[in-house]
Amino acid sequence: MEQRELEELKGRVLCAAVLEKAGFAIDLKESTRRAVKHRRSSDIVIVIHEGRGWFDPLSEAKGDVFSLIQHLDGVAFTEALVRAAELVGFRPAEPISQRPRTQRPIVSLAERWRARRALRPGSATWRYLRHERHLPESVLRAAIRQDRLREGPHSSVWVAHVDDGGIVTGWEERGPAWRGFSTGGAKMLFRLGAPEGLRLCVTEAAIDAMSLAAIEGLRDGSLYLSTGGGWSPATQAALQTLAARPGAKLVAATDANSQGEAYAGRLREIAEAAGCDWLRFKPPSDDWNDALREKVGEEAERRERRGGLPHARRPHQG
Repeated sequence: MEQRELEELKGRVLCAAVLEKAGFAIDLKESTRRAVKHRRSSDIVIVIHEGRGWFDPLSEAKGDVFSLIQHLDGVAFTEALVRAAELVGFRPAEPISQRPRTQRPIVSLAERWRARRALRPGSATWRYLRHERHLPESVLRAAIRQDRLREGPHSSVWVAHVDDGGIVTGWEERGPAWRGFSTGGAKMLFRLGAPEGLRLCVTEAAIDAMSLAAIEGLRDGSLYLSTGGGWSPATQAALQTLAARPGAKLVAATDANSQGEAYAGRLREIAEAAGCDWLRFKPPSDDWNDALREKVGEEAERRERRGGLPHARRPHQG
């Protein structure tokens, strides 16, 4: 994982989220706005720097969210990255005194999804996906037919995660200047392609799943999947269900970096437990969208060298 990606992940996961998942509770009496004390039995961790840093008052331990995961769970740095990614979108509880008093009307997840316009050719979101992400029209129309895409604000796209019954559980949000996951939504799996497909291609982002589908031309019998950069129990259960299909092959098409390798290892464990075939399919670039954009760029250069003319076949000999 590049330094830019590390910093982005670090900025999206608060230390309080790690502590809450680990069973810590906030000690309101001993906390201030600048230093929030968390307790779990005799263990104490104080969160500082607006949730980005921490220290243990009973030892010399301190650091950022990654070192906190290593400190609590005793895992290697690469595993700490995976566990941090699982918490993207998780909102830890705040001290009661710091919660806003204003109340907003409650709108269900399904209502929020239905309220957004489906992707339309020529829209700002369409132009973002076609011209910046270089996703072909064929793949976008396939995703539209399966009701996976909505137009978000500021040219962004909402990409649905669905359960085994096709119910939307949440959505990845991606745009020119924004990446996130639906507030209150649950990461399950983005699914594109043959619903009963046995070749299960698992990526870390819906943009990458659609990019791989574009590179392969929506290969027959393939189901292109995204975990949304996380690994929730629901995601694992959904993958286990898919891997249990007779004749299934689990393809770990995760990123070509340390986090991608960690996810690939988990996918291999699922495949071995289910007794299905397993394959590591690594993108030639860091991720599949990078690979798609490079492929499109190379094709454009070849057309330019030919003067913009379509490919001319050699005359048949003999």
